[in-house]
Formats: sequence, C-alpha cells, structure tokens
Amino acid sequence: MDIVERVQKLLLTPKSEWETIAEEPATLHGLFTNYVMILAAIPAVSNFIGYSVIGIAQVRVPMSYGVTQMVITYALTLAFVYLLAILICSLAGPFGGQKNFLMALKVAAFAPTAAWLAGVFKIVPWLAILSIVGGLYSLYLLYLGLPVLMKTPESQSIAYIAVVALITIVLTVIIAALQFLAIPPLMRGF
Repeated sequence: MDIVERVQKLLLTPKSEWETIAEEPATLHGLFTNYVMILAAIPAVSNFIGYSVIGIAQVRVPMSYGVTQMVITYALTLAFVYLLAILICSLAGPFGGQKNFLMALKVAAFAPTAAWLAGVFKIVPWLAILSIVGGLYSLYLLYLGLPVLMKTPESQSIAYIAVVALITIVLTVIIAALQFLAIPPLMRGF
C-alpha cells in the first residue's frame, strides 16, 4: 500500500477506496506501522511546532513541556485507534454487522485520515481551528466506510454509524482534555 496514494484516494474517491480497503489483506502490525503511526504523527508534531517553536504573541510553551505534550498526544492517538477498533467490532453484532476485528481496525485506522492531515494547521496556533474541517470529513469517511467493512445491513447502518460517530467524538474530546492537561498551567491562558 502506497500511503500517499491511499490518502489521495480516501480524500478524493472515498466510496470506491473503502471497497478496495475491504478486499485488501492487512495485519494489525502493518496498519499501524505503515499508516497509523505515520499520519498520527502529523497533528502531534504540528502542535509541538505551533506552541513550542512558533508560539502565540511571542509566548512559547517550554520545549520540555512541548515534547511531553507531543509524546502524550501521539500515544493517545495510537491508543484511540486501537480502542475505537475494539468498540467498532464489539458494536457490530448488535447492529447486525459482522464482528471482525481486522475490518474494525481498518475503519479506525483509515477514517481519521482527513483529521490527521488537517492537524498540519496546528503549526500556526491561530489556524488550529481549521483542523475541525478535517475532523468533519473524517466523520464522513466513517459514514462511508463503516457499513462497507463491517457488513452492516442497510436498515441498521445509520444507527450503527451514529453510535460509532458519537463514541469517536467523545474519545476525541477526552484526548483533547488530556492534551490540555499536558500544557503547563501558566501557559493555558494564551
């Protein structure tokens, strides 16, 4: 799998790309090392650059705190993907879908692509709000990919998507709160 080509296809032709993803063989190790670990680094590194190198109004988070926050953000993002895959797989049965952890992991690994790419806006702290657009597009990717990979009946798809989207949003808020706690108390006000 070429990561650049996969990203382009997910962003430009997501519906057909999800069908391709469903047919591809994959492993947990391969998905994490060849895709998730690379793209998940974008928002973590961008956030570090934005707050510790560029700063806001001549104020920068000290490098030690910035590195700590970057590592925490990255680790939480990797944990988020794995936890989301477990939840997607667990919820498949009640919604008439096929319980398949590897397919659930594919959804959890590829759906956040747009959000991770939009994390580059965090390099300029005033533009960080634009990363929300990537998050919304990632919810759209989830909407398209979840029923295809988990083989959910059409009558149950919308409810399944809604529950998984809600869980995704809640997990994202938890990660954001934990990231916020990594910033030194004196720096939170800017």
